[in-house]
Amino acid sequence: MTDSLPITDLTRHRRLREQGSLDRADLDAILDAGFVCHLGVVIEGRPVVVPTVYGRDGQRLYLHGSVASRSLAGGTPVCVTVTHVDGLVLARSVFEHGVNYRSAMIHGVPRKVTDPEEKLAGLRRLTEHATPGQWSYARQPNRKELAATTLLALSLDEASVKIRTGAPDDGDGPDAELGLWAGTLPLTATWGTPIPDPLLPPGIPVPDHIARREGAAQGAVQG
Repeated sequence: MTDSLPITDLTRHRRLREQGSLDRADLDAILDAGFVCHLGVVIEGRPVVVPTVYGRDGQRLYLHGSVASRSLAGGTPVCVTVTHVDGLVLARSVFEHGVNYRSAMIHGVPRKVTDPEEKLAGLRRLTEHATPGQWSYARQPNRKELAATTLLALSLDEASVKIRTGAPDDGDGPDAELGLWAGTLPLTATWGTPIPDPLLPPGIPVPDHIARREGAAQGAVQG
């Protein structure tokens, strides 16, 4: 994979080109900062968008779910999006309001993973992406559970990235004379205090790999 994202008909930045990025590192950072994506797919002629967790390695995105899920059939084009909202952009006029954000859109035809070793490795990637350290801590899936799970692999070769940062755009325009406050309202997600299962027997401590995330920003601790 190169350090620059290829431009295709699906990934070309046609609007707000100044917010577009062709840097592969920006794509990786956006994917690493989250763990929930939206999978868009056409099922029986109707568009369906499904939220689901994901994981990645250097070349592909992994998505998983029940074998009964029609959205995970594979073999047909899909669009996967990941978006992080970093704050509101509050301008002097409503027309100039906006959002500071980071987003990635990935196009392709996902492949259903059938090789047992790759399937297990992909599920590990997915688990470790959301909670580093959890794969080796918790019980790993058995053969029955693996058989009930579908894993899709989607290439990251065709992706589009857009990022917006900074202040409103009307600070040097006519509306600057209105005497109204303008600026940004940041939004930050942080991990809270772990809450034990009510059925958890006393004396079982929170494992270190979970406890140390308390108070950290989402995406700050990734594998």
